[in-house]
Amino acid sequence: QVQLVESGGGLVQAWGSLRLSCEASGSSISNYAMGWFRQVPGKEREFVAAVSMSVSITYVAVSVMCRFTISRDNTKNTVYLQMNSLKPENTAVYYCAASSNPYSNTYYRESAYNYWGQGALITVSS
Repeated sequence: QVQLVESGGGLVQAWGSLRLSCEASGSSISNYAMGWFRQVPGKEREFVAAVSMSVSITYVAVSVMCRFTISRDNTKNTVYLQMNSLKPENTAVYYCAASSNPYSNTYYRESAYNYWGQGALITVSS
């Protein structure tokens, strides 16, 4: 069982930066691929970024490529999402998730993830 807790959310002005953290407990994240998803009210949750469990290959949604970066620190049992040049349309609740699935072609799917955090709200003002 893995518990995930996001932190670092809040209000930021457009073109600003924020870093989300997701700290895991109960198990080492080195055993999991880690992902970030986001959801806007009334819309489906969508993939943002993921990092593989072993060699830390990263995958990023096209919509945030070159602005968002995912990273992991297994020694701190924490995964990060660095978000730069934020836009109002990036306003959402951001969720951290852990996947025991070794197949990277599934990381964009919610169904690939076994554990989820409670979410952190990011509000980007124009």
